[in-house]
Amino acid sequence: MRSIYLLSFFFLPLLVFSQEFEPNYDEAEVPEYHLPDPLIFDNGQAINTAEDWERRRLEIHDIFEREVYGKSPHWDGESRAEVISSTDNAVGGMAIRKEVKLSLIRQGKQVDIYLLMYLPKSNLRSPVFLGLNFYGNHTLSEDQAIRVTDAWIRNNETYGSSENRASEKGRGLRRDNWGVEEAINRGYGIATLYYGELDPDFDDGFDNGVHALYQEERDENSWGAVAAWAWGLSRVMDYLETLEEVDATKVAVLGHSRLGKAALWAGASDSRFAMVISNNSGCGGAALSRRRYGETVGRINRAFPHWFAKRFSHYSENEDELPIDQHQLIALLAPRPVYIASGEEDRWADPRGEFLSGLHANPVYQLLGKTGMPVNEQPAVDQPIMGDIGYHVRSGGHGMLPYDMHQYFNFADKHWKSK
Repeated sequence: MRSIYLLSFFFLPLLVFSQEFEPNYDEAEVPEYHLPDPLIFDNGQAINTAEDWERRRLEIHDIFEREVYGKSPHWDGESRAEVISSTDNAVGGMAIRKEVKLSLIRQGKQVDIYLLMYLPKSNLRSPVFLGLNFYGNHTLSEDQAIRVTDAWIRNNETYGSSENRASEKGRGLRRDNWGVEEAINRGYGIATLYYGELDPDFDDGFDNGVHALYQEERDENSWGAVAAWAWGLSRVMDYLETLEEVDATKVAVLGHSRLGKAALWAGASDSRFAMVISNNSGCGGAALSRRRYGETVGRINRAFPHWFAKRFSHYSENEDELPIDQHQLIALLAPRPVYIASGEEDRWADPRGEFLSGLHANPVYQLLGKTGMPVNEQPAVDQPIMGDIGYHVRSGGHGMLPYDMHQYFNFADKHWKSK
């Protein structure tokens, strides 16, 4: 199954990796490991106060920048917004829908990204769920006014993309996955853009997308694709802050799979995101690297060398030498609410390792007066738990499904509507 999956989504040479790599799916074979303590400075000093944590937080963030995702540049360019289509009669007349062209301009270079937004008419200022999508904005709606992206796209017959180009065949096929109707009914907006407009998802030498806005000499700590997607989410947040109809104090950033990695890194790097949601983000996302269960650091670096900083490859088959692990990425989000979701059959993404990352971030949440993960044992399938850290493992495999979105809206209700 893994070989078929990779063939349908990526490039033929990746079949070699799937044949050579044998993932561990046996808990008894998970090696003994020791997790770095988020509440101990690198010099061995203990963290006892919120002020200490702020310094430690910067230390951990710098390590993730240097060793895993790469350092993203400061945005010093110009942003322009142009509404290219809109209607006040979307979702059965309950929502305003608009698509906005955001132009990022720097030193004579320009990258255009297209943001699709649904906002409920019932709110003067709406909380918004912001996330990147895999196959274009048009896959969220049958509305012919929504443009089909002309950016490079992964081939997938199901969603109508071939020869690395999207098509009308994919229109509306991902609408249910994003829970647009439920969001509007519950008073939430949805904002999304195609991730390949920020950075195309292949090893292009970082010559395209937002990387091309910067003339920089790359080194082993330079930003990869995950960091570029996260950086782009922050540029969208810049725009959302300008809109009177959006409550910019209540923007949840979410993502699935590799885009879940990007959502976590966006939340860790930009505190304006009030809530962070990881859906099946796996290795390099919510799953603990040291467990070596399912996809590993070595496997992900060989298959997707453009996703992370080059420095991350030093830890391929060498996870114990990582100075951090992914529970500390979750800790960087404290005290903000964060939700981690797994699929029971998605062993590749290591559901237990995703749960444990949330659990081991608890000491930081508790230091800051929060509960964190409210249980110590991974809950049963389809039994969500919601503290300051939420978690569920649902029936089924890899995907962001209506069930997942329903839990995220419940989580937002708990943290935003009860106050």
